[in-house]
Formats: sequence, structure tokens, C-alpha cells
Amino acid sequence: MTRTITLAALAPVLLLGGCLSFGGEAPDSLLTLTPTATAPAGAGAVAAQGTALAMVEFEATRALDVTRVPVQVTDTQLAYLQDAVWVDRPARLFGQLVAETIRSRTGRVVIDGADPGVNATDRLHGSLRAFGYDARTREAVVTFDAVRNTNDAEPMTRRFEARVPVTAPETAFVGPALNQAANQVAGEIADWVG
Repeated sequence: MTRTITLAALAPVLLLGGCLSFGGEAPDSLLTLTPTATAPAGAGAVAAQGTALAMVEFEATRALDVTRVPVQVTDTQLAYLQDAVWVDRPARLFGQLVAETIRSRTGRVVIDGADPGVNATDRLHGSLRAFGYDARTREAVVTFDAVRNTNDAEPMTRRFEARVPVTAPETAFVGPALNQAANQVAGEIADWVG
């Protein structure tokens, strides 16, 4: 009798198992950004407070604050590229790429992360405005509005943008083109920061 009651109690749970899903189907692959310039392992630097660069976590528009790749279809219509998924939010990936590019190109001490936690007087932050595929021009587009606060100077702003032609609107082509455009913008930011 106890066995029958136990089986009767477990039956709904067992039936529910076929209806539940703990996460969606995993994509075949994930996109990430790879810096074209990296600091060698073991490389280190010491900087005075005035020469260190603190990077505040970059912001992004709502359309970019997801792990999907946006496609600008028309001036007012946005879609997402099928089967294209980032390993992390684009603003975070781009911030890591910019930090590594500045380190390797300038030799400066760069403190990055959600809370740089250092009293560096030179701070870089900004907002990612475009980071996707433009179907109208068949290009990967990266647009970043940078803001730099230095010791005694007024805040400086500058818009950076790179466009790379894309052969076809597929992950295999859009991903590398976005990586190339992101590296171009990161290099220009490193030159600007100095």
C-alpha cells in the first residue's frame, strides 16, 4: 500500500519532467573578440598615480546590452542575426579588448573591471552605440563614444567608428568582421589615450 501511494505521488513529478527545460538549446559556437595586439606574459609595469589609466565599465544601448548580434535592417527596424551569440555582453568584451590594446600599444598601466578601485586621475569610459551588422550597407559596424577625464583638464569626448565589409549575413562572416572593426576602434582609442 505504501509503495502504491509513493508511486502515485511521484507520477505527476515524472510527467512534468518531459515538460521542463533547464536552459535553451546550446548554440554550436559562441563569438568573442580577440585582440590583434597583446602584452606578453610576464610583462608588468609600475606607474605613478597620474600615469595609470582606470577604465570604467563601458555602457551600451539596450539593443546591444544582450548577447545577440543586432542587424540594422532599415533606419527604424532592428533584428538579430540567427545563431550568432556572444560569450558575454558586447560592451564588456569590447572593454577588455580596449584595455588589452592600450596595455600592449602604450605600455601604460591599465586598471579595468567593474570597479577599477584605484584613484587614477586618468579615466576612460563611454558608450557602445553600434556593434553589429548593417544590412543596408553589408558592413559590420562598431561605433563607440569615448569620454576621458584627466587630472586638470576638462572632460574630452570623441566618437570612434569602423566599418568592415561582410561577404554574407552569416555568423561565419559577421563575427570576424566585427572582431576586425572592434580592433580598429580599439587601436584608435589607444592612440588617442597615448
